[in-house]
Amino acid sequence: MHTFISDITLSILFAWVLGLLAHFFRQPLILAYLVGGFIIGPFGIGWVKSQESIGAISELGLIFMLFMIGLEIDLKKIVRAGRVILFAAGGQLIGGCVLGLLFFVAIGLGLGSGSFDALYLCIACALSSTVIIVKVLYEKRELDTLPGRITLGVLVLQDIFAILFLAVQPSLDNLQVGIILLSIARVGVLVATALVLSRYVLPKLFDQMARLPELVLLGALAWCFLIGEIAERLHLSREMGSLVAGVSLSTFPYALDVTAKVTTLRDFFITLFFVTLGMTIPVPNGSVIGLALIIAGFTVASRLLTTFLPLYLMKQGLRASLLPAINLAQISEFSLVVIQTGVMAKQVSMDTANATSFAFVILAVLSTFAIARSDQIVRLAIGPLKMLGLRDLDHGAVAEHAEGHGAARRIVILGFFRAASALLSEIERQDKSLLDQITVVDFNPNVFRNLANRGLHVIYGDISNVDTLVHAGIGGAEIVILSVPDALLKGADNEKLVRHVRTLNATAKIVSTADVLASVDDLYSAGADYVTVPRLTDAQELFKVIAAVDNGLLDEKRAETDAQLAERREVLP
Repeated sequence: MHTFISDITLSILFAWVLGLLAHFFRQPLILAYLVGGFIIGPFGIGWVKSQESIGAISELGLIFMLFMIGLEIDLKKIVRAGRVILFAAGGQLIGGCVLGLLFFVAIGLGLGSGSFDALYLCIACALSSTVIIVKVLYEKRELDTLPGRITLGVLVLQDIFAILFLAVQPSLDNLQVGIILLSIARVGVLVATALVLSRYVLPKLFDQMARLPELVLLGALAWCFLIGEIAERLHLSREMGSLVAGVSLSTFPYALDVTAKVTTLRDFFITLFFVTLGMTIPVPNGSVIGLALIIAGFTVASRLLTTFLPLYLMKQGLRASLLPAINLAQISEFSLVVIQTGVMAKQVSMDTANATSFAFVILAVLSTFAIARSDQIVRLAIGPLKMLGLRDLDHGAVAEHAEGHGAARRIVILGFFRAASALLSEIERQDKSLLDQITVVDFNPNVFRNLANRGLHVIYGDISNVDTLVHAGIGGAEIVILSVPDALLKGADNEKLVRHVRTLNATAKIVSTADVLASVDDLYSAGADYVTVPRLTDAQELFKVIAAVDNGLLDEKRAETDAQLAERREVLP
């Protein structure tokens, strides 16, 4: 017991110190945990040697990680997932697994007779890192963009795919139709039991203890371990049970409260899981490093092929097809879980497991930099792709301009997001004749198609590119509107765009936007004629709401707003 506590102390201490260094150098924290585990583990300086400690800590961390992954799977979002996300995820998962199986078998990895390295690797390489992707996209404010939504949708469906694999995994040694059906039946029993209890029993229990935070936390943990134990009795696994326990709670009324209370405990045990995983990684030999590089290379290549191609065939354009492929080009933390499950079942060799861990580290570092610079990468890639004969959504527009039919409109809107969507709806409501005088320039394929279907003049293009501005007829425009805030612009900011527009057109009235008060003067200095400050109109509206509350007129105020919303038919709702 004394040794176990000492081992946990060392694990947390090294995770914290290396985590601080990783944060300073903007590297994934998981990478720091793996390195910390390697340093203090049996293959490092050897401060932690007890295999019992390593195994116990690892299993607890795995159970909590899968429970939290299950809690964060939103089944409603999957049901509402659009055709684009479903086809993109299907193409990426099926294509990645087929290519992976063929590739890893071709290089000599096992498939059958107790050795399933090729199968586990193809599954592992088909999954992407939710932790890395969400963190970087959140920092870039791209979670709500089209490529961001596609990326997140694919990640959710990847988790569902991993759940299905874990359901079949215990029967891989004797993979027959009857055994597979029996495994699926057992999972069905487990899921049905969890859903029935979470639907009819848990709400009453949690309603009674909702005001006692410690009991909510304890109830969530009891639920996790109960479903895990039921799974064990059904000859599945506690890890599988914890995942189902999380999913069954994800639609629960108290799910957010449970997630908030379990998060701290989850972070503790997940940290321990990755530290202990690092302890199992030996000093790599040449073959392990070679296999790790092969796995990393295949993951990137297959992701670009199986994600980019379905999106491109669904006419999402080169940019919106490339960005999700770049975002998803790494191995998931869940992949390490899958491989570790195979190691425990003696279906995957330690060399393969170690190579996968090294590949995860390599891709975690490279992917963080690639996602952070994805816009620059895409801009560099689009030109060569067009030279290879791949057409972008601007193909027809370029031809139209070359033939002299791209006449300038009086009003040009550069960039299309919610403010521009609201503006068009207001114009439709008050003066439809203005619609024929407007050109919209944006590189969102959904915006391009929706506006074109409504009969508006829309040009697909990157507004940070001066050639796009020339093709859009900026030189002949009377009013140019920049309504997208700097935080959402890619490749430029409003000040730079104002300067470009003013260079191309000395007389146009330029209307720009500013989220930061300090940038207002800079925009006027760059050549803007008017700068909108959204926070001012927001503040005025909120003041009216306060006044309505004070005068007992809030219901009337809400009815007025509801009436306005009912009249709107926006492109971006």
